[in-house]
Amino acid sequence: MAKLEAHSAAGYAVSMTARTHALNSDEPVSAGGGDTGPAPYELILAGLASCTSITLRMYADRKGWPLGQINVDVRILRDAHGAEKVERHVSFSETLSEEQRARLAEISEKTPVTKTLKQGLTIVTTVA
Repeated sequence: MAKLEAHSAAGYAVSMTARTHALNSDEPVSAGGGDTGPAPYELILAGLASCTSITLRMYADRKGWPLGQINVDVRILRDAHGAEKVERHVSFSETLSEEQRARLAEISEKTPVTKTLKQGLTIVTTVA
């Protein structure tokens, strides 16, 4: 379904390859990194935001709804007890009816990455 390879030679910087695309990840300077790329949690948010935007665009295109620019702002918050949650705010440059916005909110909850994050997934690790 998806595959990514990651390599780290020194420090916290990580070079990654997904298909033919190169990505980088690192920790901010304040956490001891070199800030050469998004931090791991930011990459999780990037997957959620991009999947949200793509899914909404696909849906709206099928319906013939002009959305204009789609903006997806996401953040992970942790409360005093350590519980984490994601806040996602979606907006559009085109004016939409209340019914369209309600339907797009429903679709946002059904994107593939949203569903994966909400249900969790099994991680099987091997170390060679």
